[in-house]
Amino acid sequence: MTLMDHLGELRTRLVRSAIAALVGFLICYAFSKQLFELMMKPLLEVMPPDSSLIFTALPEAFFTYVKVAFVAGLFLVSPYIFYQIWKFIAPGLYESERKYMIPIAAVSALFFVSGALFGYFIVFPFGFEFFMGYADEMIRPMPSLREYFSFSLKLLLAFGFIFELPLFIFFLARMGLVTAASLRKKRKYAILFAFVIAAILTPPDGITQILMSGPLIILYEFSIFVALFFGKKPKVAPEAQA
Repeated sequence: MTLMDHLGELRTRLVRSAIAALVGFLICYAFSKQLFELMMKPLLEVMPPDSSLIFTALPEAFFTYVKVAFVAGLFLVSPYIFYQIWKFIAPGLYESERKYMIPIAAVSALFFVSGALFGYFIVFPFGFEFFMGYADEMIRPMPSLREYFSFSLKLLLAFGFIFELPLFIFFLARMGLVTAASLRKKRKYAILFAFVIAAILTPPDGITQILMSGPLIILYEFSIFVALFFGKKPKVAPEAQA
């Protein structure tokens, strides 16, 4: 494919993904109130009785509902969006590997959604309880909708993307760029990197950082087995075969 062919293919995939995102948004907007309440639930459960969520700008509540519906729509149509991403990558793969596009897209979406669910059900309760622990008679927490949504969305996307690590390693191994042996040698750097990433992306408390760095380390170990079983096999010289 020429450069213009690649650009045309990219435009096609982007347009299809945008249309899918719009469809997902329209579907989820019909349930925006329920989705909004679901997203606020981890915080509301640990807030003191005399606290509440607030909004400081007139359109803030409306746009928060819209953003919640849009993000939920992306998760809803994520299998199709990942399929478009892999279809764009497909011309660079072998013919034998292209037949796995649909399963890979499904697994990509599964890992992404699983990461977000892990953040929502496991990390959110611990993190929000930690922050609410600073509330007392003098300090009454009243977080704004915009700040809470931005904070939560960053964590959901962060956990979603780090759960994609095994698939990322899968393709690097198939291309021969990494091997199980090289990943084992870099294990100590990967552990350090996991804690650095967790410190950047999560709140400044040890529990939440461990809840992100721990799964990232486990996923790295799992990726070693992925590289071992699915990595590109080294070619054996004719003399060695003889």
